[in-house]
Amino acid sequence: MAPYTAQNTARDVNRFAEMEVFSRVVERGGFSAAARACGLTPSAVSKLVARLERRLGVRLLVRTTRKLQLTPEGVAFYERAARILDEVATAEQEAAAGAAPRGRLRVNASVNFAMTHLLPLVPRFLDAHPQMSIEVTVTDRVVDLLEERADVAIRVGPMRDSQLVARKIAKSGAVVVGAPAYLARAGTPRTPEDLAHHNMLGFTFTRILEGWPFLDGRGGIVSVPPRGNAQVSDGAAMHTLALAGLGLARLAEFQVRADMAAGRLVPVLEDLNPGDAVDVHAVYVGGAGPLSARIRAFVDFLVAHTRL
Repeated sequence: MAPYTAQNTARDVNRFAEMEVFSRVVERGGFSAAARACGLTPSAVSKLVARLERRLGVRLLVRTTRKLQLTPEGVAFYERAARILDEVATAEQEAAAGAAPRGRLRVNASVNFAMTHLLPLVPRFLDAHPQMSIEVTVTDRVVDLLEERADVAIRVGPMRDSQLVARKIAKSGAVVVGAPAYLARAGTPRTPEDLAHHNMLGFTFTRILEGWPFLDGRGGIVSVPPRGNAQVSDGAAMHTLALAGLGLARLAEFQVRADMAAGRLVPVLEDLNPGDAVDVHAVYVGGAGPLSARIRAFVDFLVAHTRL
């Protein structure tokens, strides 16, 4: 190992600055925005990124008139750089504040889970961690954490194969429901085959389980694809349409528990419900280093306080 000299120190500082500036360009979506964040000129940012690419011998960004596009090498470098920068920030925060988590946390969550469980917990979390702030994006679309610059995503349902770390925070059953007005008009289905004569509400996004599963009475499972005259982009909209009496919907039990208790929605085909659980996971980018104190505190809090 080479002796640690002033020249080596300057070289390491320059490499760290290049890494930080490049990360800001990716996160802010351009040189001008990154320059404002770093207190530099756009020209200086462009030169730093160009110097980094020359030193690495690869193109990290493809520059067009409209936007910047990461190359595969750029994606890999950014993922590692983001973890290194986060670890450095965490080390500084822990040294300065006795390991108390601080800083902004970006969270992405599905609509229904956010409205019924996550958002009501946010005041308690921030009260417990006064040096933190939180930014919540609500969508049922499965997002790319790096592309969306999210620290944590809350995902409901089966997990796709992923490079992300997933920690289960809760689970809930699923149930097919309809409003009393709809059932009075269309009848109550008694078998999965009866669903051919019903309006089954669906989603516009691709799901791992496309069909509604039911016991077939012979020890197996039959899957019925939803066919109806309406599709929606998220579970909250599906919930609203079901309450309005448009058709049948298959939703997480935690989402419709109060409506079933009040008679606003009625479960159907429950004797054929396979009892499959809807898992809720917190997912985040992993790595060889320690987990950010911000992310660890948030995920631990969700595990301790989420009750479906």
